[in-house]
Amino acid sequence: LLLAFADTRQLQLLHFGLFLGIYLAALLGNGLIITAIACDHRLHTPMYFFLLNLSLLDLGTISTTVPKSMANSLSNTRAISYWGCAAQVFHFYFLISTEYSVLTVMAYDRYVAICKPLHYGTIMSSRACVKMAAAAWSSGFLYALLHTAITFSIPLCQGNVVEQFFCEIPHILKLSCSEAYFRELGALVVSLCLVFGCFIFIVLSYVQIFTVVLRIPSEQGRHKAFSMCLPHLTVVSLFISTAIFACLKPSSLSSPVLDLVVAVLYSVVPPTVNPLIYSMRNKELKDALKKLVQLVLL
Repeated sequence: LLLAFADTRQLQLLHFGLFLGIYLAALLGNGLIITAIACDHRLHTPMYFFLLNLSLLDLGTISTTVPKSMANSLSNTRAISYWGCAAQVFHFYFLISTEYSVLTVMAYDRYVAICKPLHYGTIMSSRACVKMAAAAWSSGFLYALLHTAITFSIPLCQGNVVEQFFCEIPHILKLSCSEAYFRELGALVVSLCLVFGCFIFIVLSYVQIFTVVLRIPSEQGRHKAFSMCLPHLTVVSLFISTAIFACLKPSSLSSPVLDLVVAVLYSVVPPTVNPLIYSMRNKELKDALKKLVQLVLL
């Protein structure tokens, strides 16, 4: 049984309508970016290739959690099958970890573009980009497979109520009555080390980037360089800050309502606002989106 957003029928329908609006906005925004990048040959560059991957991941992430919650509110139920719960855990952690890897690769792409512009074409060749994307997706798959296998190999005998609107590993572990959950905690510690390593890589990349940008003599050059980095930096900040708050919030503040709000912040908000962040400051992408919308309307 998943955590319900509301008990009364009116509030359940309100939750359904709100989530439907958010979901459709995410589908539209990410769908437009994917189509624009795929159809406009001017956007067939490493930066937009990774942005296309990011939009695919955002679509998958929000589609893993939101539709089931909407369906439960509409049908006035909290139920999810055991295998449905396992599938939700696998897909959510697969997509969210792959997205973090792609954001790390995008930081490297920005570093090469600004700090090593003469070697950009060689370092970020088509083959290299495909290999980096494949590595990101493969690592996410293995990460999710490991955690899903460990989590669902643990006996669960503390009831069947997951105190969250989707199946999430920490809340499933609360249902365990076996010492075996220490295996999953060990895997989570290793994962946190890898996450911290990627975070340090992103920080060091941007330290190098800002060092180079501040040395650019012309104000126009500095502005152009910052514009290249700002959307990615904003998306990374949103992704990491919501995840950190979810993981490190004090237990004294923990409550079902707060856990619900925090889960929405890191699982629903980023996939919805990421397309807006990337399209607002990017002239090439805005032009491609305008052409696409005009083509559809005509």
